[in-house]
Amino acid sequence: MRLISLIVATVIFASVPMATAQTYPDKPVRVIVPVPAGGTPDVVARMVLPGLGSLLGQQLVIDNRGGAGGLIGAELAAKAVPDGYTLFFSSPGALVILPYLQKQVAYDTLRDFAPVSLVAIGPFLLITHPSLPVKSVKELLALARTEPGKLNYASAGNGAANHLAMELFKSLSGANITHIPYKGAPQAITDLIGGSGVSLMFNSIPPVLQHIKAGRLRMLGVSSAKRSPQLPEVPTVAESGVPGYESVTWFGLLAPAKTSATIVRRLNELLVNVVRAPELKAQFESQGYDPVGSSAAEFTTFIRGEAEKYSRVVKSSGAKVD
Repeated sequence: MRLISLIVATVIFASVPMATAQTYPDKPVRVIVPVPAGGTPDVVARMVLPGLGSLLGQQLVIDNRGGAGGLIGAELAAKAVPDGYTLFFSSPGALVILPYLQKQVAYDTLRDFAPVSLVAIGPFLLITHPSLPVKSVKELLALARTEPGKLNYASAGNGAANHLAMELFKSLSGANITHIPYKGAPQAITDLIGGSGVSLMFNSIPPVLQHIKAGRLRMLGVSSAKRSPQLPEVPTVAESGVPGYESVTWFGLLAPAKTSATIVRRLNELLVNVVRAPELKAQFESQGYDPVGSSAAEFTTFIRGEAEKYSRVVKSSGAKVD
């Protein structure tokens, strides 16, 4: 009798995760975005998540947890209960950069997250305040060499992707430019526009395009290997005096490790449909991004490759958390 009771209890216990996965989701889902509202990952998340929520039949609630280059949000997501009700929408910083800049990080990207899908990839713009007397990358390099260490650049925080984008630029060009980290891109952009202590930065296209059109910022180049279809008149950094330069940003959705494979598969299938829908695809492309919508396995492989790349960039550039 005890054996029969044990078997029944085991079957019931084993069936709970499956039943949960099959009924998922039956309440709103929190999506942690590791930047303040208005930061590029937040902008992209708000483009994608309403469509995913519609297909899931539940609201996806964005929880902005900015600070420390994304470290705060990533740690919170990594330690969340793996029930599918906490997800993580991120760019590279917290996932594949900070682990190589920090001596200790309270999570392991490859161990503590279950990748769902790579959403999109896009370039950075090298932008300056209009008062800076340069209109090209070559003129910027000449000024930096004339006044070494006097130019300050902003980033979204230590370990953010645009931090490493500039460190790679410095490494390849020999420019001596000082890093001023912020708690997020919106604050950095605000100070750059105001000419308050920083003169230049790399940033994704969407949040700064309106300021460029209004003359509040000036763009010098794009960070991708090829010119952006959205801004074909803007040369690449590589063709403007820094051969071999390439640094792009990307965005993806992940869940905490040990989240049910059934839930991850369902999220992936629906997210891919959203990202590849003609209307959203056109919206991405209009802002300079290439929509992807990968499988979970492809995103896992991609993250491994990015981790290897950024470990080399950190080592070769000498980038530090300053």
